[in-house]
Amino acid sequence: MVDQDPAKPLAPANERALSPTYGEYAAGSFCRRHRRSVLCGGCCLSTLLIVGIVALVLALTVFKVKDPELTLNSITIDNLNVDPLTSNSLVSVNATLRTDVSIKNPNHASFRFGNSTTNFYYEGDTVGVAYAPSGKASAQRTLRMNVTVDVLIDQVASDSRLRRDLLNGAVNLTSYTELGGRVSVLGIVKKHIHIALNCSMTMDLSLTHQDINTNDCHARVH
Repeated sequence: MVDQDPAKPLAPANERALSPTYGEYAAGSFCRRHRRSVLCGGCCLSTLLIVGIVALVLALTVFKVKDPELTLNSITIDNLNVDPLTSNSLVSVNATLRTDVSIKNPNHASFRFGNSTTNFYYEGDTVGVAYAPSGKASAQRTLRMNVTVDVLIDQVASDSRLRRDLLNGAVNLTSYTELGGRVSVLGIVKKHIHIALNCSMTMDLSLTHQDINTNDCHARVH
């Protein structure tokens, strides 16, 4: 007679109720994956938001190139030669002027500029040219330069015009300065800048006082 395996007892009813089914396992795994996806998406979105804010701040501050400012601070007379004003002699007015010029760079990168020229005019005629060497204005700094020029008014002025001004005790001059350069921010943002400065001034040639005063200056940047 063949022995038969005894029948395995069934699990208690309470254990069968507590045992998870395949559907419950699948639902739990889906919920965990969903939570991980939400957390990952939230982290990516937060990272993108932070990067966007940083890029916006940099674009409005560091990477925004502002126009440098060219200013004629003062002009002084180092040497003045005025021949006596008589009816039998030619009129002669020659002077050596020293100009104090500043370049203000408001950018977070240096402003490099090339050689510049300043032309002086008497009633539209060129009476002197000043040359300034190339240089660099450091980031958020102001560079000051002194430039000397010889002004030879008698070479272009007719006697009648110059005699009239000498009798009035003053000679009016104008100047035009050109300066070109470039601002480069980390080699990413580059901007070429050209500055033109127009000024008017008056040389006081009275017997008691000899000086030069700047009346007005206008700068154009492009």
